[in-house]
Amino acid sequence: MAQVTTMEELFIEELRDLYDAEKQLTKALPKMAKAASSEELRTAFEEHLEQTEGQVGRLEEIFKALGEKATGKTCAAMAGLIKEGNEIAQEIEESAVRDAGLIAAAQKVEHYEISGYGSARTHAELLGNDEAVSLLEETLEEEKSTDERLTELAESIINEEAVSGSNSGGGGAAKKPASAQKSSSRPKTSSAGGSRSSR
Repeated sequence: MAQVTTMEELFIEELRDLYDAEKQLTKALPKMAKAASSEELRTAFEEHLEQTEGQVGRLEEIFKALGEKATGKTCAAMAGLIKEGNEIAQEIEESAVRDAGLIAAAQKVEHYEISGYGSARTHAELLGNDEAVSLLEETLEEEKSTDERLTELAESIINEEAVSGSNSGGGGAAKKPASAQKSSSRPKTSSAGGSRSSR
């Protein structure tokens, strides 16, 4: 890899990282959808696959406008996050517990992408590239929306089912861990909540 010495070069490196990350995700999402036992979660993964394909297209538009070839640079972070998701799918039997694990893995992916697109958008602004800012902002908002949807799915259905299904005790025994699980997931929610307030 050539040495990066300018903000323009850094921006292109960021785009290449995001491009490879999205390409990896287009291969991983169908597997995650297949592993989900909840119909709502499966649908969320399938819809995000369509979204991701559109996000790849936006990155290709930016590369074209910059006169650069649309190629990725191996995104080791995304590879690691996808590996974690695959391990959950393989090691946990099909259940609400597996779904809860898949949501946690998917939200790690979303938070990585929110961070990556946020930085790239900021750098595009510094470079005065309004077209790239607009395209990156569109994707960033989609990633935030997906993260919020996953949080809502976890809190409204899946986490409760996972806790009650994995506790053989009565309803009272199941309710305590459920509230504990919700409170432990608050940082994720507040992260998504922070996204909402920034719009």
